[in-house]
Amino acid sequence: MSRKGKVLVAMSGGIDSTVAALMLNDQGYEVVGITMKTWDYAASGGSKKETGCCNVDSFNDARMAAVQHGFPHYILDIRDEFGDFVIENFVDEYLAGRTPNPCVMCNTHIKWRALLKRADALDCEFIATGHYGNIHQHTNGRHYISKGLDDTKDQSYVLWGLQQDLLARTMLPLGNFRKTEIRQMALDYGYPELAKKSESYEICFVPDNDYRGFLKRRVEGLEEKVAGGNFVDKTGKVLGQHKGYPFYTIGQRKGLDIAFGKPVYVTNIIPETNTVMLGDEDDLNRHDMLVSKINWLKYDGVTDGMEAMTKIRYKDKGTLSNLYTDERGVRVRFFEDAKGVAPGQSAVFYEGNDVIGGGIIQRGQ
Repeated sequence: MSRKGKVLVAMSGGIDSTVAALMLNDQGYEVVGITMKTWDYAASGGSKKETGCCNVDSFNDARMAAVQHGFPHYILDIRDEFGDFVIENFVDEYLAGRTPNPCVMCNTHIKWRALLKRADALDCEFIATGHYGNIHQHTNGRHYISKGLDDTKDQSYVLWGLQQDLLARTMLPLGNFRKTEIRQMALDYGYPELAKKSESYEICFVPDNDYRGFLKRRVEGLEEKVAGGNFVDKTGKVLGQHKGYPFYTIGQRKGLDIAFGKPVYVTNIIPETNTVMLGDEDDLNRHDMLVSKINWLKYDGVTDGMEAMTKIRYKDKGTLSNLYTDERGVRVRFFEDAKGVAPGQSAVFYEGNDVIGGGIIQRGQ
């Protein structure tokens, strides 16, 4: 065994995870590659072929890199684990009028736990992925995520749910590199096609990006059950009819199929009455929100009034805020109104570049 230790690396077949594995191998770690099959897209009835991490080409790319560099590689089928939790949560959240973030749920509850379980079985001390972020240990003993060097690729937002036992054994080799450097490394390793691979921002089980079609295929009779609900304004005045509340998200402007002569946005979704509220852009502003299902990272909780930069979506720059404990989670009070607070999405709290913690948005006001 290497003096540096044995590490199980999640390899999707893409550029980031492949370079991460090769970097660790060069650094003297005993690397074991593993590719997880999370979803059989053909089963969803989508219009496109499998893309991203769940197709045969990606499996072969990962295995080839491992073989060429002399370390073992395995394929792990976690479709049952993934489907039971991530996809059911995805569907249930939309049916509850919320907007889920399946990547956060998968990282938090499925991928890392599956990796750690197999790492133990293979006597690996560490697990590693190709995410752009860093892991540190505070003087208080707690492990936490901080932002990656490359602001355009930082993925700390989607890792807030990782618990202490997972963080203590996780390595993120790409955290101090920019994407351009990783592409150059792929070229240097002799993988020009890998270096040219385009980025994928699709949900792995909805690679055609049509979540509405996925819901219709997944829930028998859904389209008929929810058709004919009302669009209303903030006074309750009926403005027209929509296609069903699960097919809309907070902040949506396009695809409403209703004309007002000015831009209008989805500002609220009320599943109990199959109602979708529309308003002006300013109607999306919220001065505070309630966040539940909290996972603390850097500290074991917060003191009331603690200042933090709060992100309410992946590409959000963040809004300065105060955090207050609440029996239901955390109350976030923004210094300036935040736009488009969507129940079901993640709220992540930052102290500088460090993740204090995060949770699921319940509501904004």
